[in-house]
Amino acid sequence: MASKALAEAQLLGAMWKELVFRFVIGGTLVSAFALIGDLFRPKSFAGLFGAAPSVALATLALTISREGRIYAALEARSMICGAAAFFFYAHCVSWLMMKHRIKGLVASSVSIVLWAASAFGLWFVWLART
Repeated sequence: MASKALAEAQLLGAMWKELVFRFVIGGTLVSAFALIGDLFRPKSFAGLFGAAPSVALATLALTISREGRIYAALEARSMICGAAAFFFYAHCVSWLMMKHRIKGLVASSVSIVLWAASAFGLWFVWLART
């Protein structure tokens, strides 16, 4: 019974260390990317350097420390596929709204199907066979 309590305490301690690591690394990277974003014009471009790149880097750093570089490389490829699919989705929503004057809810609802198809397609072509 004591060994079970000890194992639970160690698991809880490891969880807190991981949370602190994520907080410190993520916060540092968010601040660094926000600083980079402030250097560019227009200011709307600064959002590109917001949370997503810093969270991705913090996640990769944590993955490398826990699972190793090979697993992190696979995760990085998955992130690249996700980013490409999101870019396609954002492009389609923007095109539908600006060119055809379709409302945002309709454009995003239609484009989410295209996002799913592109994400699955990229996964199948690039990642499923590895």
